[in-house]
Amino acid sequence: MSARVDSWIWAVRLTKTRSQAAAACRAGHVKVNGERAKPAQPVKPGDEVRLFHGGRERIVEVKELLTKRVGPPVAAEAYVDNSPPPPLREHVALAGVRERGAGRPTKRERRELDQLRGMRPS
Repeated sequence: MSARVDSWIWAVRLTKTRSQAAAACRAGHVKVNGERAKPAQPVKPGDEVRLFHGGRERIVEVKELLTKRVGPPVAAEAYVDNSPPPPLREHVALAGVRERGAGRPTKRERRELDQLRGMRPS
């Protein structure tokens, strides 16, 4: 038995919507056993699913197949999470913080802020 990878990612609550899961697959952000996955690719127990979503990589091993979205406690039992720990909030929040009352940023400051936030290439 198998399930669609986009449906499974959504059912175990790795993405908020199934369309987000399908879009991640089409964009190449989902790999099943090291291979890029299309939204309809089947997954089965024992497969490794890598998802790059929300600025971090999630590495999970499929334990149980789900096709319907379930509550968080049940969803957590459907996979083994082998992901690296998320980055500390302090490191994420420090990038691009301006002092209150500093006024509107200049064009140069805007470019520097965008570069810090990863919105523009160096």
